[in-house]
Amino acid sequence: MNTLLAQMDMASLIALGADWGVKILLALITLVVGWKVAGWISILVGKNLDKRGVDSTVKPFICTLVSTLIKVGVVVTAIETIGIQATSFAAIFAAMGLAIGMALSGTLQNFAGGVMLLIFRPFKVGDVIEAQGFIGSVKEIQIFQTILLTPDNKMIHIPNGKLSNDSMVNYSTMSDRRVDFVFGIGYGDSIDKARSVIESVLAEQGAIYNDQEGREPFIKVGALADSSVNFTVRVWAKSEDYWDVHFTTIENVKKAFDAAGISIPFPQQDVYMHQVSA
Repeated sequence: MNTLLAQMDMASLIALGADWGVKILLALITLVVGWKVAGWISILVGKNLDKRGVDSTVKPFICTLVSTLIKVGVVVTAIETIGIQATSFAAIFAAMGLAIGMALSGTLQNFAGGVMLLIFRPFKVGDVIEAQGFIGSVKEIQIFQTILLTPDNKMIHIPNGKLSNDSMVNYSTMSDRRVDFVFGIGYGDSIDKARSVIESVLAEQGAIYNDQEGREPFIKVGALADSSVNFTVRVWAKSEDYWDVHFTTIENVKKAFDAAGISIPFPQQDVYMHQVSA
């Protein structure tokens, strides 16, 4: 009798194991296939958005969101395949809602920040921005983070929550930018001659606005410093020409000052040594 019961228990265990094994196998297949399908659908959505001419700023966000929603559905389906009812699954998460919300508060904030960035559009893909101590061009706006590419080719990942809640500078919004300089000359040099030299240098640079109303070069004595007379120089140029104007103007002014015999003071220190006899 005991042997018969043992055989029956063993047969039940084998049948139960086989049943659960099939369910687990089907759940794994569902996960693998569902993950691949989510990737394919995300690619198809991206191609469809390209055909419709959707802004490249919005495209990565939508593709990532679609992929994430499909993957969540795949996970729920796999759990149901094992035998756990969706209602029970939802009840468990409802009971754990507070804990999950606290644990994912940062992630949810980043998601909300991404939505706000897409609604208010403070920048778009390709813009050069400064945020969280980094400067770079916007490569991609994802569902939880924004990716910047720095001028020295480093990739920076910034959470969307911080971008939407903190200050940010967009260098690409305006078509024109002002370039500021300070040029110092010696107290023995002529102010009028130095101003004329600076004016001629600026007039020779095609990238600088010289005759546009409201964008004329500004050249004034800005300070009488300890060892120099400092000129404050402000010019306007296209945003994409900013750095070319910055570096070229500094070099050309130095060369022009040298040719005109105008000195550029630099800090000096005189040391006097006194010999004391014994």
